[in-house]
Amino acid sequence: MNVGLGLPISDPPALLDWARRADAGPFTTLGLLDRLVYANPEPLITLAAVAAVTTRIRVQTEVLLGPLREPALLAKQTATLDRMSGGRFTLGIGVGGREDDYLAAGTDIRSRGRLLDERLATLRRVWSGEPYSAEVGPIGPAPTRPGGPEVLIGAFKPAALQRVARWGDGYLCAAPPGYARHLFQTVETAWTTAGRAGRPRMVAQVNVALGPDDTVKDAYEAINGYYGFLGDTTWVTENLLTTRSRVSDAIAAFADLGADEVICYCWARDPGQIDRLADVVA
Repeated sequence: MNVGLGLPISDPPALLDWARRADAGPFTTLGLLDRLVYANPEPLITLAAVAAVTTRIRVQTEVLLGPLREPALLAKQTATLDRMSGGRFTLGIGVGGREDDYLAAGTDIRSRGRLLDERLATLRRVWSGEPYSAEVGPIGPAPTRPGGPEVLIGAFKPAALQRVARWGDGYLCAAPPGYARHLFQTVETAWTTAGRAGRPRMVAQVNVALGPDDTVKDAYEAINGYYGFLGDTTWVTENLLTTRSRVSDAIAAFADLGADEVICYCWARDPGQIDRLADVVA
């Protein structure tokens, strides 16, 4: 079982230190979320900086809000990040659900599913070296891997889960193990039905806060602020893992479900969590 770290968003300059420390530890991936109308750092720019100060750990968006991005530029940005990182980039992509992000981007939230399908089709075409359109030629640079970087689709609803088999290399699941079982099964069934070879790569995400009381308090404040638009954040706070045993149990539960990797998303700014989580992984 591989274990990655989700980077906190409240102190962007500190993320380079987080990255160096994680790169020296047992972790396999560094993930970063995407929002437009929020005080988070822009993920593609930030992950490029993270890749520059690391040597082996992968960098991953989870998830990039695909419908908000112009497709030609997104294809070029992601291929560039993939090349600059030496093939260490994974594009976690989805639609999100915050209306203010769509209003700020001038995009109709009701068309988000269709727009994401269009974006994914464009990315695959551009990454493969084909012309952008009948009037426009190829857009480079070519990604490290033929066909483009690894793509993980983040989704919950049945129609969106089918997208993994159509466009993705795997599935990014931000749900507790008990709920994730059905999601994993749905994705695997769609993959087989579509005639895809092998199996989709399964990546889970859990929210964690390991450390003294002020670290846990910081995490609760951050996660409540981020999900405050829901009104009731009880389900989020109840699933914030604040003890070593809960973190290790969640990793074991996802291993039993067949997950290939678990991303432990840190909401608190305390970098000491890196060492505490490394002890759990070890």
